[in-house]
Amino acid sequence: MRKIKIAPSLPTNVEVKGTEANKATIVAYPFETGYAITLAHPLRRLLLGSSIGYAPISLKIEGASHEFDSIRGMHEDVALFIINLKNIRFKLDEGVERLEVSYNFNGSKKTIIAGDLVTEGVSIVNPDSFLATLNEDAVLNFTIVIAKGIGYVQSEDLRDEVDTNSIALDAFFTPVTRASYHIENVLVEDNPNFEKIVMEIETDGQITPVDAFTNALEIMYTQLSVFNGVLDVEINSTAVKKPNDDGEFKILLEPIESLGLSVRSFNSLDRSGIKFVGELVLMSENDIKNIKNLGKKSLDEISDCILNLGYGGDYELPDNVRINLVRKLEQLKGNI
Repeated sequence: MRKIKIAPSLPTNVEVKGTEANKATIVAYPFETGYAITLAHPLRRLLLGSSIGYAPISLKIEGASHEFDSIRGMHEDVALFIINLKNIRFKLDEGVERLEVSYNFNGSKKTIIAGDLVTEGVSIVNPDSFLATLNEDAVLNFTIVIAKGIGYVQSEDLRDEVDTNSIALDAFFTPVTRASYHIENVLVEDNPNFEKIVMEIETDGQITPVDAFTNALEIMYTQLSVFNGVLDVEINSTAVKKPNDDGEFKILLEPIESLGLSVRSFNSLDRSGIKFVGELVLMSENDIKNIKNLGKKSLDEISDCILNLGYGGDYELPDNVRINLVRKLEQLKGNI
């Protein structure tokens, strides 16, 4: 028999299984029916579209004015050179977001691979990747700009960011090469309909799969944080009886010291664990009367203060505003 719930169950288990350096499987369970895909799908999209990586965004080759040109002594034309360059996965030192690097190859027959581009501040995660083949008489001098970014940016959108004498390159920053998931059923007590997320992540080596997943989580939290303001918006538009007074609701979040109570009244509230004005507004007159060691004089003083704020007498906060105020006060008290 299905039980009535007032909140979904929280998953309790998470496992990270790393089979290879650039591959990992992340497993989390048990989720209520439907919750697994609700979380897994946006995480997959964030992994593929918002993971931070590095890519060359411009190229300047001495003796070449455009991508359809050719270089004497180099077997590949500039277009093929660019394709090979974009296949190389660069990585900049920590804290560096953009770097211009120059290279010079001449005087000998040579096959240039990605490892030959390692220099101060620049490392390569696929050093065996092929770039170009040179003859004995080849002179290849080129400069690239490597940048940190997310997603994919077309070369047309980068033209204003690169030198006028450089060739803007399509920038594929995403270090995640594969992100997939599947949902499995898992038994919890006598219910076989709980769900398990099995997410498989593979990167190109610029970052680890776990770092990519952590970054996706941080982006999700950051994006959702915009809704933190809904509580204040709702309260300011519904609870405050003077809409033009933006500070009225803030009074309810002020410490009780702001009421200017006598020492006796303040001490009675403080010893009872009442720290904020809103806690008094949420209490009935009978609840306030039952505060330990609160005499009639103190009771009258507190009641007058609440009445002066516009919340005394028969006034009651709307249910939705009451709930939001309680949450806000719990957050404040949790930080004490």
